[in-house]
Amino acid sequence: MSFSEESSSSSSSSLNGDAYALLFNALRLIPISHYVLALSLLFVIVIYNFLEFHFVEDLFSGFRGSPVRLTFNSSSPIYDGVVSKCKIVHGRYLVTPWLSSPHIQTAFLHFFGRPPCFSYRRQLFRLSDGGMIALDWLMGSTGPGDVFHANNFISKDDTTPIAIVIPGLTSDSAASYIRHLVFNTAKRGWNVVVSNHRGLGGVSITSDCFYNAGWTEDAREVIGYLHHEYPKAPLFAIGTSIGANILVKYLGEEGEKTPVAGAAAICSPWDLLIGDRFIGRRLIQKIYDRALTIGLQDYAQLHEPRYSRLANWEGIKKSRSIRDFDSHATCLVGKFETVDTYYRNCSSSTYVGNVSIPLLCISSLDDPVCTVEAIPWDECRANKNVVLATTWHGGHLAFFEGLTAAGMWWVRAVNEYLGVLHSSPYMHVRKKVQEPGLHLSTESSIDQGPYLNVSEDGMVAAVGNEQTRNSIVGDHQTNSEMVLDTEQDEQLTGAKSDAVPNTDRTCEPPANTPDTELRNLTASVTSCWNQLSQRNKRSMWLLAYVAIITTWPLVGSALRFIFGKKRKNVLSATLTKR
Repeated sequence: MSFSEESSSSSSSSLNGDAYALLFNALRLIPISHYVLALSLLFVIVIYNFLEFHFVEDLFSGFRGSPVRLTFNSSSPIYDGVVSKCKIVHGRYLVTPWLSSPHIQTAFLHFFGRPPCFSYRRQLFRLSDGGMIALDWLMGSTGPGDVFHANNFISKDDTTPIAIVIPGLTSDSAASYIRHLVFNTAKRGWNVVVSNHRGLGGVSITSDCFYNAGWTEDAREVIGYLHHEYPKAPLFAIGTSIGANILVKYLGEEGEKTPVAGAAAICSPWDLLIGDRFIGRRLIQKIYDRALTIGLQDYAQLHEPRYSRLANWEGIKKSRSIRDFDSHATCLVGKFETVDTYYRNCSSSTYVGNVSIPLLCISSLDDPVCTVEAIPWDECRANKNVVLATTWHGGHLAFFEGLTAAGMWWVRAVNEYLGVLHSSPYMHVRKKVQEPGLHLSTESSIDQGPYLNVSEDGMVAAVGNEQTRNSIVGDHQTNSEMVLDTEQDEQLTGAKSDAVPNTDRTCEPPANTPDTELRNLTASVTSCWNQLSQRNKRSMWLLAYVAIITTWPLVGSALRFIFGKKRKNVLSATLTKR
C-alpha cells in the first residue's frame, strides 16, 4: 500500500469518528421525555397489534359496528320462516369501545363478566352408569318486576318451553356467560336448566366415566328424561364452546329421533384437530392453552383417586398443554388409541350435515380459542336446517355490547331466534316411535325433590318438599330408584332394571306335582311372553328376525344336508329302476 492510500484511509476513518461524535452529541440534546414518549408509542403499537385491538378501525367507521354474515342453504325453510324474521342477526354488532380486542373481551368475561344475581334450584340426576350430575334450574316469570322463583314447581302438563344449557370446558352453571344466558332466557318466561358436566358444579364423580369434548351420552339421557317428565313442554338446547361441540354431535347422531325442537351452538370448536394445531401456533394462543390446561388439572385434582387409578397421574401433573392432558388422561379414560384419534372422532364438523332440527350457529371470526379455520362453511351451507351467523369481532363467548358492557350480543340473538322458532310451525316434532332398548332414567322430576338451593356465594341449603314420595338415597341422591306402577312400567321400555317390579307381573313358581308343574310352566312361559309382547311388540319381532338371521347358516346347512341326502337316495333309486 502506498503512502497516499494510507493517508486517505486514516482521514476517512477520522471523518467517520467525527460524524458519530456529532450524532451522539445531537442525540444527547434531545430531552429524555421525548425518548419516553417514543418508547411509549412503540410499546402501544406492539401491544395494539399483539392483542389485536380494532379501536382505530371502529373509530374510523363511526362506531357503527360490523354486519353479521349469514351462511345458509338457498332453499332453507329455517331461514325463510325463522331467521329472516330475526332482527338482531340481520343487524350490526358493535363491540364495547373499551373492550375492542378479542383477548380483552375474553379476559373480561372470565375475570369479571358482570353476571346477574339469582339462585338456582338444584336437582341431582343419576345416570345409567351410576354417575351423577347436577341439573340447576331457574324458573321463568312473566310477572311484574321480573321476579324469579327458584322454588316453583313444574307440572306434568306444563307447556312452558324448557331451555337446556350445556356449558363449555371446565365451566358450570356459575360461569358468568351461563348466568347471563340463563337469566335472560328465564326473563322471557321460559324454564331453564343447566346440565352440568360430570364432576363439576360441586358434584363428585361416582363412576369411572368422565366427560370429554365428544361425550354425548349425558346429554342424551338428560334430554330423554326431560322429554319423558314434561312431554308437553317444547325442549330447546343451547351449547356453548365444548358444550356446543357436544350438542351438535348429539344432534347429528340422533337425527330425526331427538325430542329437541330447536337448538343453538355458540362458539363451537368444530374441528378439534385443527383447533389443537391453532392453539399452539402463536404466543398469545399458547397462553390460552396453558390457562385451559391449568383448569383441566384443577378438575383432575378434584377427582384424583379415580384419575390416579384410570389415567397417568404423573403425566397429568406435568401436562403443559391441552394435548398433554388429553394424552395422559382423556385418551386413557375414554379408550382412544391416540390424541388425534380422539380429536377426529369427537369433532362435530363431521356430524353437522346430519342435523335434522333447526340449528343456529354463532361464531366470531376473531375467536382466540376456536379458530375460524375450523368452521365447516360448506357443511353448514349444504344442510337446510342449519344457519351459521358469524361476526367480525366478539372474542370467545364474550360479544359484549353497550358502553357499560352490561349485555352480551349472542344472548340476545339466541333468545330472539328461539322465541321466533317457538311461535313458528318449524319447530321439530319427534315422531312418536318407541325405540327398542331406549334408556329412560326414572329419576324423580324436579317437583319431587330432594332439592338444594345454590346461592350466589356458593352456600348450599336444603329445601323441603312435602310432595316428595320417597326418601333420599344416601346424602344427595334423588329418588331415582322407585317402585313403578303398572302404567309407568308399560310406558317405560328399557327403564332401569333396579326399579322394584310389581308382584302381579312376576312368574309364579311351579307346583310340585308333575301335571301341575307342566301346566304352570307352560302358563308361566306364556304369561312372560305376553308381558314382553305388550311392552314392545316391535322388539319381539326384531328379536325373532335377529334369531332367524343369526341361526340361518346352521339351520340352512342342516336342511341342505338332510334334503340333499334324500335327494341323492331318490335319484339313486330312480336310476336303479331304469
